[in-house]
Amino acid sequence: MKIDVFNHILPEAFFAEFLRIAPGLKDMGKRSRNIPTIWDLDARFRMMDEFGDYRQVLSLASPPIESFAEGDVAAVLAEMANDGMAELVAHHRDRFPAFVAALPMNDPDAAMKELDRALTHLGAVGVQLYTNVAGKPLDAPEFQPIFDELAKRDRAILLHPARAGNFPDYLTEERSKYEIWWTFGWPYETSAAMARLVFSGLFDRHPNLKIITHHMGAMIPYFEGRVGYGWDQLGLRTSDEDYEGLLKSMKKRPLDYFKMFYADTAVFGATAATECGLAFFGADRVLFASDTPFEPSPGLYIRETVRVIDGLDINSIDRDRIYFRNAQTLLNIA
Repeated sequence: MKIDVFNHILPEAFFAEFLRIAPGLKDMGKRSRNIPTIWDLDARFRMMDEFGDYRQVLSLASPPIESFAEGDVAAVLAEMANDGMAELVAHHRDRFPAFVAALPMNDPDAAMKELDRALTHLGAVGVQLYTNVAGKPLDAPEFQPIFDELAKRDRAILLHPARAGNFPDYLTEERSKYEIWWTFGWPYETSAAMARLVFSGLFDRHPNLKIITHHMGAMIPYFEGRVGYGWDQLGLRTSDEDYEGLLKSMKKRPLDYFKMFYADTAVFGATAATECGLAFFGADRVLFASDTPFEPSPGLYIRETVRVIDGLDINSIDRDRIYFRNAQTLLNIA
């Protein structure tokens, strides 16, 4: 069995409303509009059939709702997305055993209401949060009740990067070039969000909180030395903040907090990145994911990810953990 925990869909009614509200949305808006398997179920099922006993935990595709809608519109879109995903799970549970909810994060009160509705009444097994909320960091005070509630309910967070071409590569420019905002910007986004959550004390408040970071923990495994010995010296490079005091107040080394995250295998068939992430997080904190359907051709990311996992020098117990057992445990999937 294989349970793909991080792949994306646009439910039919939500997709129609998205096209009506933001027909010319740039960057990820353009990308998502032009992938048939992101909205065409028949095409998606044909792709999935190639992989035998393969199932998908659904999450809404980029771009984030808060990047193109505000207020009541954002709240309605989140409801439509979650209703659509819940319906897909109910009608195709053999394909889609579960979904994680979308939230209108630019309205924290509405997000809390939708969180309760999606978890309590629709059966969502967690939520997808983006690494920033229309430019605001996730450790901002207004978002903390969401983390508190998810910890209280023991539900997972799937952390997805968010950055667009309007985030320039250099301060003297207005837009990123060559899609650097995606290739390098997204791993940085995830890493920065992880760091902000760590240093905000989130894991001291909620040590059992389950956060699955997309793309194998982004930069963190590769930069283990900088995260480790580098942040052991937090404050020595800073003159205008008392980071040394912050470091002393922390219950663990910064590195040890980063190891409390979970990670997925969505690195597009990169063997070295998979091995690096697995060495950092351990087999009990890595979950199979493909990032389907954003591949160049249908099924490519699934195929390449399976090739890499099957080729890892690990035992069958750890391989099963990665493919499905960790997902069953973390997301309460039968």
